[in-house]
This record gives sequence, structure tokens and C-alpha cells, in this order.
Amino acid sequence: MTGSARYGAVDVHYLDDGGARAALVVAENMAFTTLTEERTTLVEQVAEYRPGRFYERELPALELVLSDAAPLDLLIVDGYVDLDPAGRPGLGAHVADAGLAPVVLGVAKTRFRAATHAAEVLRGQSTRPLYVTASGIALDAAANLVRAMAGDARLPDALRRVDRLARGATPDSFPPS
Repeated sequence: MTGSARYGAVDVHYLDDGGARAALVVAENMAFTTLTEERTTLVEQVAEYRPGRFYERELPALELVLSDAAPLDLLIVDGYVDLDPAGRPGLGAHVADAGLAPVVLGVAKTRFRAATHAAEVLRGQSTRPLYVTASGIALDAAANLVRAMAGDARLPDALRRVDRLARGATPDSFPPS
């Protein structure tokens, strides 16, 4: 994953009117030191939340925000790739199965009790870990990638930025200054 590789992170925020805003940030290096692209899209209606079927709600919004983007080599989602050591698919597995990126990392802020296989990653001064799962890359390499991402807070800068975009911040014009 070198050269003209593209690394992305996505997030979705659900709106009071039943819709959602999906966001994408893209960088040309795995540390996400400089974002080269930001985009958001509104989805008028999303599926209702159903336990164990979260991907039905989130995946269509992610597909839409990624539909006009150039292919990505790696994509980070907010959540889990797989939900347990046996491989029960989470959002990230469905993202990988949809062909949205060959390598998918799940970075979750909260522990899912069945995901005992997730790598716990501490960043910054936080004593609360992030929970990393992966598809298409070894779990230890995925955890190291998250540890090395730009920013000194618990949540890497790129993940904080994509969260803010999904919540309604305005995308910057590029190239960044």
C-alpha cells in the first residue's frame, strides 16, 4: 500500500427527520497526516435500527458517499469488522463484502462484549482503548496503523474530522492550506 494509494475513513450521523449524513475523508498516507479529500452526502431515509443488523442502516449511506469517490486501498469504519472471534459479520465485513475497499478496519469507541478478539489500542493520554478489528490485513498491523495515525488524542484526527463532517461541519476546499 504505497505510491498513489488512497486511504479513507467514513462515518454516518442520523438526523432527526429519519435521514442521515454520511461523510468521507481521504489521505494519501496511512497515518492520515494530510487529508486530500472530504465529502458528505445526505440520505433522505435510512432503515430503522435493528439489533444485530446495524449494517442495513449504515451500509447504504456509506455506499452513497463512496459512489463518486476514486477507489480506496483501505477504509476505516466506525464500528467492528466482525462481532466475535467466530467471524460473525459486523458493519466492516459487510463493507468489505460490498467491495468498497480491499482492506477494511473497524475502529470502535466502545467495547462490544462478544468481540473478545478485538485489539485494544491506547492513544494519547487516554486510558480508554479503541477496539480495532480488520479484514484484508493482519490484526496486529491494523492496530499499529491506528496507533500511528496523526493526532495525539484518543481518537485519531482523521476519525474526529469525519465524525464532525457527518454531524454537519462544512467540508474544506482542497487542496488543504
